[in-house]
Amino acid sequence: ISKLKPAFDKYVGTITAANASFLTDGASAVLLTSEDKAKELGLTPKAELVDYTFTAGDLYDELLLGPAYSIAEVLKKNNLTIDDIDVWEIHEAFAGQVCSVLKALENEEWCKAHVGYDKAVGSIPKNKINQWGGSLSIGHPFGATGGRLLTMAANRLVKGGGKYAILTACAAGAHGTAMLIKRYESTEQKVKSAAKSVISKAEDALEDIKE
Repeated sequence: ISKLKPAFDKYVGTITAANASFLTDGASAVLLTSEDKAKELGLTPKAELVDYTFTAGDLYDELLLGPAYSIAEVLKKNNLTIDDIDVWEIHEAFAGQVCSVLKALENEEWCKAHVGYDKAVGSIPKNKINQWGGSLSIGHPFGATGGRLLTMAANRLVKGGGKYAILTACAAGAHGTAMLIKRYESTEQKVKSAAKSVISKAEDALEDIKE
């Protein structure tokens, strides 16, 4: 692998056929509907769409850095931090592109200058990223990868019992997109969760009083 020739810059390039997503034939489908319509059809949703964002950066210096902008924005809009996210699905156009996004989010100076944070957005745990394979291993069928990211994120939430997932991708023109989804809970489950939260807070308050 180390002997492969760079695909773009012949002199100092690091992107080769081994660390770039490959074009594959594929398809994906997503059923997006309201909760009421899902019930009417006798279907149980896997996740709910909480929020999404699109960003644009500098075409020359930040060509594939869009996800760093979109991740920071969708987290801030929803008062969340990296620690709140259980599942990450990051489109791997190139291995170096993903590494650049992760490094940007970890860099306090970059985050202050570019995404309006007063500190680094944070470090995304590697064991939460693309656990079932990403575009480097699965491939990148144009037009299908977005659906693949969404369905994989939802299925990972269901299987792992997580609460939130973020899926993100870069695009030509220095664009970036990120979507925040939440594992589906029925109205009954939400009531039970809220009740447990109230009880837990009450128990904590009683402990404080005792102390």
